[in-house]
Amino acid sequence: MDVTERESRSAGPASVSGSTPPPIGPTRTVATRDGRTLAYLEVGDPRGPLVIHNHGGPSSRLEARLLASSAARNRLRLVCVDRPGIGQSSPQEGRTYSGWADDMTTIADALAHQEFGVTGWSEGGPWALAAAAYIDPLRLRHVSSIAGGSYGAFGDNWGASHLSKADALGGFLALHFEPGFRLMYAALGITAEHFRRTYIEQLRKAVNDHDRQVLLQPELATAFCEASAECFAHGSAGLVRDAELLYRHWPFDVTAIERPVHLWQGMDDRLVPPVINKTVAERMPGAVWHPVEGAGHFVAIDSVDEWLGVAAAELGARPATPSALPD
Repeated sequence: MDVTERESRSAGPASVSGSTPPPIGPTRTVATRDGRTLAYLEVGDPRGPLVIHNHGGPSSRLEARLLASSAARNRLRLVCVDRPGIGQSSPQEGRTYSGWADDMTTIADALAHQEFGVTGWSEGGPWALAAAAYIDPLRLRHVSSIAGGSYGAFGDNWGASHLSKADALGGFLALHFEPGFRLMYAALGITAEHFRRTYIEQLRKAVNDHDRQVLLQPELATAFCEASAECFAHGSAGLVRDAELLYRHWPFDVTAIERPVHLWQGMDDRLVPPVINKTVAERMPGAVWHPVEGAGHFVAIDSVDEWLGVAAAELGARPATPSALPD
């Protein structure tokens, strides 16, 4: 597969800890066999084991900026890929979970990695679970879903009774009234792109106190807003299709996944209630449950060293020397 490089639309990396983050390169692309383009951003150690990270929604490859320092500390080569129709990746007709598993394998092949890991946060969680279902375990050596939106695991929008009114409405519209669902996401895109202060304030109101403290870090909030806005670089259609698949009954059976899969969950998550992923953990034979007391949806940021540390251990990353660690 061809790997090409172009300048990132991002203005530069952000630090989640107030320290100087490691440098982040440009956006690169990979060509798929059917002629599409997949855009990704790479952070961490270019010589380390490969982790393909699935961004949330609305988000994009720029989410990698939030994970950069920890990827470097854990000596991982972490790439975050825009899913089809999102950010700078080409749209794809007839999207499927198995098709995305093939795309992730294409990325690994293009980057010359026989073995790799897959992670996913929030809306990216189900795509990580799909990797566990469809990719040969001899190649896929680690899987983590962090606060994953596992809404279609056991049927169409099976967890609706546990969701907030807004998310339950979104699931209903996705399944029963697509024009309304498209309008909902188009409005979200306008806010994320053009009214970022409003966007982040609305998010702060929806999360718990712990998450609000995370979002009060100016550089993190800026990076998060940029990742969200980039999701809508070509409109909202890519995210609409992404979320629709999230809510529909998944075509793969999580109860048949026996390989180890790490499920990380903030136990005070106001966006993805813990009962959703706890149920998945209880019914998936290979699940390794990681509850984080007091944490919210931004457990992916708060506990990034922990979940990337597990990935590093399972992938055999080289221990970092003190001089190699970012400040």
